[in-house]
Amino acid sequence: MTHPTPAPAPYRIDGTTPQERPLRHIWNACLGAGRANEALRADWQAHFREAVEVLGARTVRFHGIFHDDMFVYRATYGGGFGPDSTLAEPVLTFSYVDKVMDFILDAGAPPFVELGFMPRALATQTETLFWWKAHCSPPTDMGAWAELVRGTVQHWVDRYGIDEVREWRFEVWNEPNLVPHFWTGTRTQYFELYEASVRAVKSVDERLLVGGPSTSVFVADDRYAGEVEDPSRTLGTATATDVDALDWRPVWIEEFIAWCAERDLPVDFLTTHLYPTDFAFGANGEAVHIRRHVDATHDDLTAMQKIIASSPYPDAELHITEWSTSPSSRDRMHDTLFAATYVTRAFLRCADLTDSLAYWTFTDVFEEGGAGLGPFHGGFGLVNEQGLHKPTFHAFAMLARLGDRVLLDTPHGVVTRDSATDAVAAVFFHYPDDMGRRPVGSADSYAETRALAQVGSARHVRHVVEGLTPGARFAVERVDWDHGNVAEAWHAMGEPLNLTREQTARLREVADDLWRSELVVDDDGVLTIDLELPAWAVVSVAPARGGADDPDVASRYRPGTR
Repeated sequence: MTHPTPAPAPYRIDGTTPQERPLRHIWNACLGAGRANEALRADWQAHFREAVEVLGARTVRFHGIFHDDMFVYRATYGGGFGPDSTLAEPVLTFSYVDKVMDFILDAGAPPFVELGFMPRALATQTETLFWWKAHCSPPTDMGAWAELVRGTVQHWVDRYGIDEVREWRFEVWNEPNLVPHFWTGTRTQYFELYEASVRAVKSVDERLLVGGPSTSVFVADDRYAGEVEDPSRTLGTATATDVDALDWRPVWIEEFIAWCAERDLPVDFLTTHLYPTDFAFGANGEAVHIRRHVDATHDDLTAMQKIIASSPYPDAELHITEWSTSPSSRDRMHDTLFAATYVTRAFLRCADLTDSLAYWTFTDVFEEGGAGLGPFHGGFGLVNEQGLHKPTFHAFAMLARLGDRVLLDTPHGVVTRDSATDAVAAVFFHYPDDMGRRPVGSADSYAETRALAQVGSARHVRHVVEGLTPGARFAVERVDWDHGNVAEAWHAMGEPLNLTREQTARLREVADDLWRSELVVDDDGVLTIDLELPAWAVVSVAPARGGADDPDVASRYRPGTR
């Protein structure tokens, strides 16, 4: 049963009646994780449950659903110490997969299914990637791959029901343009894999949603113009005096669209990965690290929208299934306050341009390069391996409190209304004007990141909201250099590689010790937001929890409501 959207409350902001527009919660539509097997761990599960309950995560995407450690595709009996024996016919077993899927569904967020990687028994090449030896190659038998996909999807329909599985997304593979790591074949071989996969999924039910090509990243040259990457074509990018003046384009997107259209293949959504970084190679073969400007993600999403609108699939969804400040799981910037401000700014600027912008990842329980070296090693996560909240976690929590209608949009934040409850909430951030077009960049050590703390001075934010309930209380929370800055506290400890229990407890206190205050609506129904934001701060203004106007986050932002 559907309920009519209530008429907007008669709010006025800064003396003006707002012209409302929708606000997509692209930040929690999907969150990334490492691989399926990690989801069997208790700490991963605890971090994910918190991501759903506090951050409003609605789907989760990870690699390796078909990797050997999930034991899905079984061509042999498995002898252990005894001799192994080949089965008469391969069978599919789902005991490990069922544990993962049951857990994430019970937590309240279904999977954004990445179909990959290749089981050893079907791989043309083995152990191409990561310490856990992923097999990222075309199959020896495309028919057997298709049956693996079909059988798996049918199992999920049988277990969870067709109505549930129709809400999922099925993405074919991950970053197949990155040869020979994530794919050892050609572009055409990936397109053939997509064809086999989409037909297999749709054979179960035509309304199941399938897409690709899950490529990485935007480039400003022709390195991917052929069947495989040609690094020699990156010289122009490597030697450019202004990389932001170059023509940055998505990889394989237009070719993928054309190939599918020629064969009348469904494309329910398009996926690619956006990182505001790149590597190009100079004349002597040396790698040059490219850092694009602070609004590169906005530009890339705008380009994607234009491509989709003019394509044979103008109604296709757009999902960015990986995104962060950089694609390195050893980039110390991920642990910092500066990253929190950067991602808050990007999410709010890009909310109209995509259906999801999946932060990679929600936890540092992530083993592409093995476990991290120390508690703050630059992992992708919003929380570290001990579950300590990084500043980025708090930024996500603040964004989760926003409503789905924008009342006021400024260069430094938004004021919103929730269409179901009329609750007003705001988020403001201070990305210093002194940064100009510079991104936060990357860093090999935490000490290196600290130079950004010297950039910028305090900013004053003042807005007046009329039409609220007199006496209503609003909680103000702020993460800044002196509050919630857990990696800085770890640095002050001397950056211990192995935390004691006492150090972990102390850092947990610091991580959640935000600057907090309260605002009260006056007798005339006016809320005056008058705040001082230190450089790099992110601040939330939302109904105080437990008060009469409290729009409980867990119920308002349950999966599927944004």
